[in-house]
Amino acid sequence: MQLSIRHPWIDHVLGALGQKRIIDLEEDGSAWGESTPSFYVLKPANGAPATVGNGVTISFAAPDRAAIDSFHASALASGGTDEGAPGPRDWAPNAYAAYARDLDGNKLAAYCFTPA
Repeated sequence: MQLSIRHPWIDHVLGALGQKRIIDLEEDGSAWGESTPSFYVLKPANGAPATVGNGVTISFAAPDRAAIDSFHASALASGGTDEGAPGPRDWAPNAYAAYARDLDGNKLAAYCFTPA
């Protein structure tokens, strides 16, 4: 995985949730967040190649349903794949979420509990 190739995709998708790239650690990785780092993409510390986690979903809290719609649209427009269109979910009251896979196949989600 070349981290520098992934940055524009992550910038675009997390930007839909109000996050921006806050720090670049040269070739070791980067961090995103609203004002402080809350999401890191780093090379594995053991030097082994990075791989997609089986059964892993990286989830982000969104401020509202519109941000989730934007997150999903941004992911697909940037080359990601759909894993669940934005919509209500039955796993919690007022749950609204969307799912997408990034360019490497990692599953991402955005969610909120804001009533319609």
